[in-house]
Amino acid sequence: MPVRVAYNVIVRALGHETAPGIVLVAAAALAMIVMNSGLASFYTTMLGTPFTIAYGEIGLSKPLLLWINDFLMAIFFLLVGLEIKREVVAGNLSDRRSASLPALAALGGMVVPALIYVGFNWGDTEALRGWAVPAATDIAFALGILALLGNRVPVSLKVFLLAVAIIDDLGAIVIIALFYTAELSGTALGIAAVVIAGMIALNRFGVRAVTPYMLLGIVLWVAVLKSGVHATLAGVAVAFCIPMLGGSPDEDEDPLHRVEHALVPWVGFGIMPIFAFANAGVSLEGMSFSSILEPVSAGIAAGLLFGKQIGIVATTALAVAVGVGRLPVGITWRQIWGVSLLAGIGFTMSLFIGNLAFTSPDGAAAVRVGVLSGSIVAALIGYLVLRTAPRVAEERVGKQSSNAAV
Repeated sequence: MPVRVAYNVIVRALGHETAPGIVLVAAAALAMIVMNSGLASFYTTMLGTPFTIAYGEIGLSKPLLLWINDFLMAIFFLLVGLEIKREVVAGNLSDRRSASLPALAALGGMVVPALIYVGFNWGDTEALRGWAVPAATDIAFALGILALLGNRVPVSLKVFLLAVAIIDDLGAIVIIALFYTAELSGTALGIAAVVIAGMIALNRFGVRAVTPYMLLGIVLWVAVLKSGVHATLAGVAVAFCIPMLGGSPDEDEDPLHRVEHALVPWVGFGIMPIFAFANAGVSLEGMSFSSILEPVSAGIAAGLLFGKQIGIVATTALAVAVGVGRLPVGITWRQIWGVSLLAGIGFTMSLFIGNLAFTSPDGAAAVRVGVLSGSIVAALIGYLVLRTAPRVAEERVGKQSSNAAV
């Protein structure tokens, strides 16, 4: 396929697994430059331009930005869901104790940042509406930073971060639905439930063709979109319904592997950079260093930078200590620390929740300061921690040398 060929060329040119991360960071940086230049009005106008898909009197019209955030990111979450399912069914998360660890880590990584924010803003009813802002993780940017490290980090660490991030984002979606949604549509939710039941039935009856799942997935996406719940949840639901064959089948025979293989280049060099460019364009106008000391900004920044570290590392250590979870093979505690820092990259998801929580210009500005400062510092420190972390093989060599010397 031309897309696969282009993907392979770009990967070889930029350096294997680091390629998607480089493109993602470049897209985000370009958005920041554009938004703070003379092209800012063009940028905002373009993203606000309505785009309509219609057939007769039936249609769907949304600004370009929402098509990117709701539709394209549903495809991204479809790929993430496929990777998670593969790991749960036959990979590093197939063991119950191994699977429970990222779930508990994600929970701790949401609760502690929220509590830190509440501590900074206790007594301010309006400010407390932003309690969920530091609880979110930007899965695209977190994985993008990890991808920049290439083969310096084990695959099991990527799987752990992927699991933590997706569970975190699913938690954020639930929070949005429960606390930041004005009205839920019971009819749309009912339709979504029926569609999911239909896809489960296809799976149970052994339907391996991908087309029926994709067609029902489109219907599901529309239903979830109209329900008031974030539409990206539809992508995860579709992923979990696509069948995966046991053993080690050829990719042409396995529906899950086939869809995942086809989506990788589109997501890595299309959807993720587009999403980053559309959402990272944050105006720095009116921001100053002293702005970080305001309760809302400080609560968000502290929640992302410190809350994620404390929540994920402490919960993981507790789970391992009591035997509820098991540290994945090939991962060190220093790497868990590094991952907890990357999970502190709230960025677009945190900005999204912040826009729902605060409608005033001052509130929105405080959210931008807190999210940007906390996310940037967390990303830089997390990268350095993982970049300088010794590999397991290196640690073993060191221990063997020490034993030999003794």
